[in-house]
Amino acid sequence: MAFLIKSMVGNPLKGMGLGGGEEKAEEETPKDPAAAAGMTREEYEEYQKQLVEEKMERDADFLHKKAERATLRVCLREKYRLPKSEQDENMLQMAGDDVDVPEELLKMVDEDATEEEEKDSILGQMQNIQNMDMDQIKEKASATLTEMKSKAEEKCSVM
Repeated sequence: MAFLIKSMVGNPLKGMGLGGGEEKAEEETPKDPAAAAGMTREEYEEYQKQLVEEKMERDADFLHKKAERATLRVCLREKYRLPKSEQDENMLQMAGDDVDVPEELLKMVDEDATEEEEKDSILGQMQNIQNMDMDQIKEKASATLTEMKSKAEEKCSVM
């Protein structure tokens, strides 16, 4: 209700100069953003230029990192024969040909590949056999054998 009365009475009174202190508040705020920031016009323009350049550098670095990750994903997809991703291929095309996989990621992939090759080879399988505890295997086998003998003696009257 107060809003309705104020809008009806306040708007016509503004034109006569009796509308209140709202006009003074508008006059006090500077219209120039440089003055609002406490800088001269040249300083403000230079500051805005720096902000734009820094943003462009950050965006370029971000896109480069994304392209490196896409390159790694493409390599892994080829290695494990997974279906290709349209999104990764588009990212690589946007970045251009100058994108390489980071060295740290390449080292990790190479280490995984060598571990897999060792596990797949016959020597790797033999090493796994050597790592087994033979005494424990013998104990399990003998326990299973005695258990089977006892069950067979219970069920068979000839034994």
